Amino acid sequence: MGSALSGYSSLSFWHDSAGDDWEPRAPLGGDREADVAIVGAGYTGLWTAYYLAEADPSLSIVVLESEVAGFGASGRNGGWCSALFPAELPALSELGGREAALAQHAAMRATVDEVVRVAAAEGIDAHVAKGGTVRVARGRAQLTRARHEVAEAREWGRGEDDLRLMAADEARAVLNASNVDGAAYTPDCAAIHPARLVRGLAEAVERRGVTLHERTTVTEIAPRLVRTSRGNVHARTVVRATEGFTPSLPGLRRASIPVYSLVIATEPIAADVWAEIGLARRETFSDFRHLIVYGQRTADDRIVFGGRGAPYHVGSRIKPAYDRDESVFGHLYESLVDLLPVLRGTRVTHSWGGPLGVPRDWCASVGLDRATGLAWAGGYVGDGVGTTNLAGRTLRDLVLERDTELTALPWVNHRSTPWEPEPLRWLGVNATRLAFTAADREESVTGRPSLIARAMAPLVS
Repeated sequence: MGSALSGYSSLSFWHDSAGDDWEPRAPLGGDREADVAIVGAGYTGLWTAYYLAEADPSLSIVVLESEVAGFGASGRNGGWCSALFPAELPALSELGGREAALAQHAAMRATVDEVVRVAAAEGIDAHVAKGGTVRVARGRAQLTRARHEVAEAREWGRGEDDLRLMAADEARAVLNASNVDGAAYTPDCAAIHPARLVRGLAEAVERRGVTLHERTTVTEIAPRLVRTSRGNVHARTVVRATEGFTPSLPGLRRASIPVYSLVIATEPIAADVWAEIGLARRETFSDFRHLIVYGQRTADDRIVFGGRGAPYHVGSRIKPAYDRDESVFGHLYESLVDLLPVLRGTRVTHSWGGPLGVPRDWCASVGLDRATGLAWAGGYVGDGVGTTNLAGRTLRDLVLERDTELTALPWVNHRSTPWEPEPLRWLGVNATRLAFTAADREESVTGRPSLIARAMAPLVS
């Protein structure tokens, strides 16, 4: 038990504070059969198992995980359970029309409350606080984007209860950041402790009769068959729930790419400092820069703050060493204290990272090929805490052959085009990362929307 504790608990602040010994469950003990085999014990796999077992307790469901439940992004993310979906409404409307796009958005909004409901119903202490998200606009260029985002929401019929513009004074009353000229606010986000949620889900599915095998590496997914290092599982339905690790499977090298997001956590912050900062309802927070950052106030009064900026590695390589990049950690700290100068000198106690899955068109998808029995969900581009729950409920309906409002959503059975071969994708992804970094610098100097970002926009859609 000691080796498991020291190994997995060191992956992130969330793993360290999950209240779990991280002792691996038994691996697969040889060949077996099941109704449903699920590859991956992150949120996608566990939500799918949860809703299937709830809907039909007679199903034989096996979940296979190469490490332990919550090892990947599900245990390491920024802790935003939001209604954000990686593809925007115009892109979704191209898949299914305006009403279908709005139905997808409504389903995502409802998903936040569904995650909160299940956590409470299952007794999972995931440190949930539904305070919404405040996205501050710092400078004229960011304020222009904030106004445009809210105006576009109105064009789609989304009201003040969904997304609204805050004046500078109101925004600073929520988050007293530097150089704030306004903000966009949505109530549709809950701050959570992601590792507590994923570990609680693992226990919840086991209570429903699901078998979870850890330390079992899947080497191939085939029609109605999963090959592993410890035996094969034959199943009527095989669900791929591997997200950032998908390119490691045969035949899926270009299906998505693993992009690293890195995160830091501060020491607990004193009450008088919190009184100056705000976030009284534990609102999650960000701003309108191009290179994404995200933060939350934890239940024990730390700030967890993360962002993009780490390089993409040629060949979609994934290594534990890539979880850490000291230059990116340093940039995150400077970004945090630039946003909240009162934190200058605050100690960082944890720093970590991990890969998330990005499809070529930035549109997550869920689906089932009935001819082969192969199902999948993923491509969340970092918006997976909520989207995985919607995926789990949708896969339940697809597997059980139910025609529902969920199975009619536009992301169902969507197929993203493959990424370009190497070295083109390495060049393109890293050039985009550097361009957006330059775009933020440009705006800080000119105060106007970046010409660089405008030029790059067609290349990332």
